[in-house]
Amino acid sequence: NLKMAAFPLGKLLYLGMRQISKPIAYQLKNTAKRSPFFRKYICSPPAQALHKLEMFVKFRLMGAKGHVEYAALSEEKAVEQGAEMLGELFIYATAAGYIVYEYWKGVKKEHKKESSTNEHITELQDKIMQLDNEVALLTTRIRSLEQIKKSDKTPKK
Repeated sequence: NLKMAAFPLGKLLYLGMRQISKPIAYQLKNTAKRSPFFRKYICSPPAQALHKLEMFVKFRLMGAKGHVEYAALSEEKAVEQGAEMLGELFIYATAAGYIVYEYWKGVKKEHKKESSTNEHITELQDKIMQLDNEVALLTTRIRSLEQIKKSDKTPKK
């Protein structure tokens, strides 16, 4: 019963984290749009770089050769796109963090299971050695009893 409940519980936890991360991402985007530091150093450069890459690829696909001039994004558009990218990055980072957490939890569980199996094997090997020793002791006793029996059967003079 506990194992069956763990799977849906993990899914619920993931959905909860995702639902919580969306408002946080929204707040992060709004803060980024208002803060001059975020606007200038965090939001705008990645958006401009993405725009530059997008324009380069588009012009190459259209057959343009050499250096092509194109307009950069307006500051407002760059900040909007950068803030959007930042919000998405936060959501994906939250999901990736959860995936890594689940992976390590599984690794830890597997290691614990393997350790338990190894302990059980060691216990069984110890038990086999103990039984081997008992068999050897019993074999020695049987031989000595056989020797006594033989000596009792020999005629006495």
